[in-house]
Amino acid sequence: MKIIFAMIILSLAAVLIFGYQSLAENQNSMEDKDMMEKNADNLAVATFAGGCFWCTESDLEKVKGVKEAVSGYTGGFKANPTYEEVSDGTTGHTEAIQVYYDPQVVTYEELLDVFWRHINPTDPGGQFVDRGTQYRSEIFYHTEDQKQKAMASKKALEQSMVFDKPIVTAITRFEKFYPAEDYHQDYYKNHGIRYKYYRHASGRDQFIEKAWKDKDIKQKKTAPWSKPDDRIIKEKLTPLQYTVTQKEGTEPPFKNEYWDNKEEGIYVDIVSGEPLFSSTDKYDSGTGWPSFTKPLEKENIIEKPDKGLFMSRTEVRSRHGDSHLGHVFPDGPEPTGLRYCINSASLRFIPKEKLEAEGYGKYLGM
Repeated sequence: MKIIFAMIILSLAAVLIFGYQSLAENQNSMEDKDMMEKNADNLAVATFAGGCFWCTESDLEKVKGVKEAVSGYTGGFKANPTYEEVSDGTTGHTEAIQVYYDPQVVTYEELLDVFWRHINPTDPGGQFVDRGTQYRSEIFYHTEDQKQKAMASKKALEQSMVFDKPIVTAITRFEKFYPAEDYHQDYYKNHGIRYKYYRHASGRDQFIEKAWKDKDIKQKKTAPWSKPDDRIIKEKLTPLQYTVTQKEGTEPPFKNEYWDNKEEGIYVDIVSGEPLFSSTDKYDSGTGWPSFTKPLEKENIIEKPDKGLFMSRTEVRSRHGDSHLGHVFPDGPEPTGLRYCINSASLRFIPKEKLEAEGYGKYLGM
């Protein structure tokens, strides 16, 4: 009797296990079939997080060449998270969308431009009324090509000076995407009135209109290093930085940001972002100002005679930003015998570990 009972239990267990496996295999089969259909249509995939996925889905799905945008969760550590879990901020995920598009109709670069124009890339604490890391903005690249294009696009946005605050949107390798619950998909279509009310109350469109009025990222792509309008420079720089770069001022020795900086990295123009000097050419001149034996990019440096203060010196300026940097003297160490004496207020230092993220990856091998 015990043997018969045991056999029945084993049989039931086998049925349950087989049923569970069949369900899982069926789910995987459905997902594989969906992906095969998309591949059959020669569609590419891109993943973006821009706060509320109702809004980002709506914005990207309206782009010509986009076949579908799916709302979901990515960037976290919990498998198969629910909306409630993600909303609590306990999974590490952010609300995101996965975009399936025809690269023959719309390029990845064009999708990036649309993405930037519909978020606040300077907000580290969420997006608009939605606060927390679960609403952070982020670009998740699927390929090395997407990574490079995303970084170039971010750099172009920074140089466009559309925003006077740092661009904090991260560029991260894609890992796993979990589609959101059905009621979140196409929310802007299925719940039009509630969606429009939420979107207006969020302040998203009001921000976009104000930030992008009469502005364009693409203007800066052909001339990556350029000098913005004086009004923008004044808003971006501190009074000392403005006086030094725009009025040929000089900061106090030994009381400036980089005179004793020994970190590895490069120094760029505080106004234009053009690369100027490298930490490998920096040395302690004893003057109290950052000193270099040579420029990192010679073509970004202009040297001009300076007859001011009853002296004859050679002024150093940036080519594209036209910033006053300092002076060059013939009393430096080998191998050049030169001392580029530069004001910290004219420079922005980028540590070696951040070069790639900020678009200066070519200098990693310096």
